Amino acid sequence: MSDLTDSQALPLLPHIALFPCAGMGHLTPFLRLASMLSSSQNCLVTLITASPAVSAAESTHISLFLSQHPKVNHLEFQLIPSNPTTTTMDDPFFLQWQSTNRSLHLLYPSLASSSPPLSAIFSDFVVASSMGTIAAQLNIPNYIFSPTSCKFFSLAAYLPTLLSNTSDISSLTQVNIQGLTPLPMTSIPPPFRNQNHIFTSLILQNSRALSSAKGILMNTFHDFESDTLAAINDGRALTNINLPPILPIGPLQAFELKNDQDKYYLSWLDNQPKQSVVYVSFGSRTTMSNSQIRELSKGLETSGYRFLWVLKTSKVDKDDIQEVKDMVGESFLERTKNKGIVLKAWVSQQEILEHPAIGGFVNHCGWNSVMEAAQEGIPVLAWPQHSDQSVNAEIVEKAGLGIWERKWGWGLEGLVSGEEIGNKIVELMENQKVREFSRNVGEKARKASGIDGKSEKVVMEIMESLMQKRN
Repeated sequence: MSDLTDSQALPLLPHIALFPCAGMGHLTPFLRLASMLSSSQNCLVTLITASPAVSAAESTHISLFLSQHPKVNHLEFQLIPSNPTTTTMDDPFFLQWQSTNRSLHLLYPSLASSSPPLSAIFSDFVVASSMGTIAAQLNIPNYIFSPTSCKFFSLAAYLPTLLSNTSDISSLTQVNIQGLTPLPMTSIPPPFRNQNHIFTSLILQNSRALSSAKGILMNTFHDFESDTLAAINDGRALTNINLPPILPIGPLQAFELKNDQDKYYLSWLDNQPKQSVVYVSFGSRTTMSNSQIRELSKGLETSGYRFLWVLKTSKVDKDDIQEVKDMVGESFLERTKNKGIVLKAWVSQQEILEHPAIGGFVNHCGWNSVMEAAQEGIPVLAWPQHSDQSVNAEIVEKAGLGIWERKWGWGLEGLVSGEEIGNKIVELMENQKVREFSRNVGEKARKASGIDGKSEKVVMEIMESLMQKRN
């Protein structure tokens, strides 16, 4: 047996609990962060997940992740069931967020008995208030992880002030946040105009708890949102909110998720010329009307470009039962069989975007998609559908990563014609200035997350802080 003294003993590693909320847009960056921490940092990781999951994709990805990351501990807790008769809200993800906040107190005993004891919690923004209370009881820091852009996070943080100062924000033409460029009302999510909307009430509840957090983790990088990050961290913006430091740690790197899925679309891409394919995807929970799907198919066909189109028609994948041929028409599939692929399946988006055949990305501007496009320097045609996406589209345009047709508005507000879509796809694929700017964004993104990059240094500083406290 060793006679090592205490001073000679190995240091205790930090133990971090990660808690994502419902939706692949929230789960994906948390899994990437968990993968990075468990593989490249000296720390122990516990992944906390709520049960039951909303979508099949979430359940599948959690299971695959855990099977391929055996060092990551898993703590699953059962949510208190919601009473469907007490709400008229039909969005299952918002309802899950609400249920999670209502159930979180049940998690305290498990976290208090963790062995070794927890050093910190990295919790989702939409449970910041509830998890902050638990972290305070455990006497450990709570870092909030916001899976959106820094600019939209700023709007969320400012929302309590905005709604307390304005009786009717619909009367405004823009939102002026101290120290930041104004946001036009057209970019403000419509639910923010109703304080009783479940999405708005959750944002308000958790924004009021931000000041008690140790830091705000963001899947972004300095060169992509430099003005916003500098304004907040230099004390020029949101000074009345007493925000903790904003900590950019992105773009978070995708990890290989080995499964039995047939990735025939990658083999198809292997046979296409360089930068010749338009990739079309609107994320994991964005739905389009059948009429808009038909117009999009017309736009793809008239553009003349090859395409890979991932299609969905319901917010929850378990409910997505329509056949592709019924959505786009058999005649379209026949006419374009040598030009493109339309599929309804979960795909490895990072593998698609890094493929040399991809030349452009038609996308809703969900933040994970934006960061993946930035990582690969792929030009984006921004078409926001809901939530933070119009704010994100503005960031994409300003950073030089792509183009945004503002007059299209929110995805469900009107019908965009196939002719308009086709023209914009041609512009996306043939605008050499946009392609050059996008390539430059990709270089900066890879530098930020690479060895000795700015984002990597932020993560290292957090780990060093937790290590010092641990020992």
